[in-house]
Amino acid sequence: MNDKSIRVYLFFLSLYAITYMGSAVYNTFIPVYLKSIGLSQTSIATLLSFGPLVAILAQPVWGSIGDRSKSKNNVLQILILGSAVSALFFPLSNQYIYLLLMICLITFFQASIFPLSDAITLEHLSRTKWTFGPIRLAGTIGFAVMSVVFGMMAKRNINSLFSVYSVVMLLALVIIIGLPKIKGHQSNREKVSLLVLLKNRKLMLFMLLNFIVQITLGYYYAFFPIYYQQLGADNGLLGWSMLVSAMSELPFLLFGHKIVERFGIPAVLLSTAFFAGLRWVLLYFVHNPYLVLPIQLLHGLIFIVLTVTLAIYINQEVPKELKASGQTLNGLIGLGLARIIGSMAGGVASDYVGLRTVFLYSGLAAFVTVIVFVFIFLKEAKVMINQPEKLYVKK
Repeated sequence: MNDKSIRVYLFFLSLYAITYMGSAVYNTFIPVYLKSIGLSQTSIATLLSFGPLVAILAQPVWGSIGDRSKSKNNVLQILILGSAVSALFFPLSNQYIYLLLMICLITFFQASIFPLSDAITLEHLSRTKWTFGPIRLAGTIGFAVMSVVFGMMAKRNINSLFSVYSVVMLLALVIIIGLPKIKGHQSNREKVSLLVLLKNRKLMLFMLLNFIVQITLGYYYAFFPIYYQQLGADNGLLGWSMLVSAMSELPFLLFGHKIVERFGIPAVLLSTAFFAGLRWVLLYFVHNPYLVLPIQLLHGLIFIVLTVTLAIYINQEVPKELKASGQTLNGLIGLGLARIIGSMAGGVASDYVGLRTVFLYSGLAAFVTVIVFVFIFLKEAKVMINQPEKLYVKK
């Protein structure tokens, strides 16, 4: 690598480290903040479900803007600035309607940051010999470090969540200046319909599996912090649990390409559903907060595998005119609609049967998903057997 290539590489590493630090602060601790101001589990679930609802509306918009823009980098800067500024207004009132509006506003900007970052990064990497894993690993390390650091801060003052998040995101805004410009490939005269994505059968099947597993993750992200506190953990231990889950992503980020090549996308995605089921069932049986820490290691076999595998597949299989839209569509389905169902339905169910029992239901749902999709993928393999395409992504 020449000096310029190394500098660009470091900017990408820094972007992911910093933006995922912001995610560790806001997404991990916002349920704790809402609980600290006296909201019930149902109220928290309702609030958190509106965020993904806004994401469903916002992500196609930002994806389309990115594909048609002169620079996707500028669109990413708008998203980061909007989320940073919006967060500063969040703690000004505890009125329910105000909180609802602020969650919607932050999510409007925040939801598309990672899909658009992936679109920019993967498109640039396709012109180089670099792989996505180490850069995404920087995000994992950033998330892990900030989970512990802010966990200790939150023990003293959970209200600092919003100012810390804003400062972190503004730093990411500066870092984007050093990235190579990635333009949109779709002109106003030559629009490419999103139907191209919806007609891709393999892509839709992979997104459907992702959608179902993400529903269970939606419940986890919304209520694990509260459940963990019920087990006796404080915000410091919560931060350490997030550190363990984040660092568990390291093996797949380093060897993910080889794993996908060896086993194929269907098998890799099926494994995420299986390990999700195992994780939720174990959380149902555990009672000691310290025993949760080794269970968190299963996180590295679920979320990161889903997101990275699908991000790479979309970058390679989707037309260049729809790369940003493809990434945001995946985010819309997996991180938008699925999170709405997971947080809202899970919150209502937990009020009736308790947080612990809903983890058991989530585990059973994940195991059923494995069984159903085994048959679906076997059927697909028979259909594809006489065609040259393969159901996995080559390096």
